[in-house]
Amino acid sequence: MPVANPLVRDTGSPPIPEAQAWLKLYDGRRGPAIDLSQAVPGYPAHPEMLERLARAAGSAAFAGYGPIMGDAALREAYAAHLSAIYGATVRPSQTAITAGCNQAFVTVMTALAKAGDAVLLPAPWYFNHAMTLQMFGIEARPLPCRAEDGMLPDPAEAERLIGGRTKALVLVTPNNPTGAVCPPERIAALAEVCRRKGVWLVVDETYRDFLPDTGLPPHRLFDDPAWGEGVVSLYSFSKSYCIPGHRAGAITASEGLMAEIAKLLDCIQICAPRPAQAALAWAIPALGVWRAGNRDVILRRAAAFRRAFERVPGWRIETLGAYFAYAAHPFPGRLSGEVVRDLATERGVLALPGPFFGPGQKGHLRIAFANADEAALALLPERLADFAI
Repeated sequence: MPVANPLVRDTGSPPIPEAQAWLKLYDGRRGPAIDLSQAVPGYPAHPEMLERLARAAGSAAFAGYGPIMGDAALREAYAAHLSAIYGATVRPSQTAITAGCNQAFVTVMTALAKAGDAVLLPAPWYFNHAMTLQMFGIEARPLPCRAEDGMLPDPAEAERLIGGRTKALVLVTPNNPTGAVCPPERIAALAEVCRRKGVWLVVDETYRDFLPDTGLPPHRLFDDPAWGEGVVSLYSFSKSYCIPGHRAGAITASEGLMAEIAKLLDCIQICAPRPAQAALAWAIPALGVWRAGNRDVILRRAAAFRRAFERVPGWRIETLGAYFAYAAHPFPGRLSGEVVRDLATERGVLALPGPFFGPGQKGHLRIAFANADEAALALLPERLADFAI
């Protein structure tokens, strides 16, 4: 009997369904379940966005194939949006539209590295990034991020870990799973390390729209006229526009790298889903105030989560930002998988265990607080107060 590719076979199964199976065992005795596992918008898309999606889905104009790199209207709108955020000039030809940010990551990693190469992933890492690299035979080399350092990667340590097989350093900011926000100065330092060592810096900015409004850009990478020689940016429209099921993401890179990415996208997707592209081309310029309002909702939920969690003895928030909190549980020597499973089955609260996000995380769990409203978050002290395993 033929066998499956061992690189795929030896990669762990998707973790979210495993965790959500625990919540199905909860009998409701403590009240409604509180699912803080998967990063999904906790409020609906804008009504006109939904109307435009429906019209586009029912239109023959968007039922056919579109351009490989994405519809021109969306690439133009997204490039203008990026240019406004960063005070720089990003051209539509430097953007590509993908079926979600996970596909953007898969595509970029395929373009930059091959089996036997290495990519630095700040650890704890987003599990789909590590799974992708493992299935491709690319080493996911951990760049440790420690609580005492704000869960941020150290540029000096990154430089030491970059070797001859290293092709890229991945930076997720705001981070998944920790919520940590990498300051512009730290991003610049990491970019300089990558430039000196001749490796790519791939910045996943999925949660960019949930940063507090400081009036300053999240980084200054696009200020450098030669940014495209070493920087790639990834983005997801899922959270900001509440359309994760419509699968829409983006890559920003140089025209030269885009020529290689086009080959991959033609084989992977031919074109991204077109109804979502049509609606997003309208939504990017039209829904700025609505997006800002949602950002404020998430910031209030972050504050509500912090207030609630700080009332629970023994538990500790390591970092908190955007959609996530990374917390330490108060049970030394116990695996966080056991803690999370028992929280789900006994208290109806589902988070994700730290080991889902890489080695050395058995004392931690990720909490996607953005999924729940402030009333649900206020229930956490009662649910966790006398919890023990």
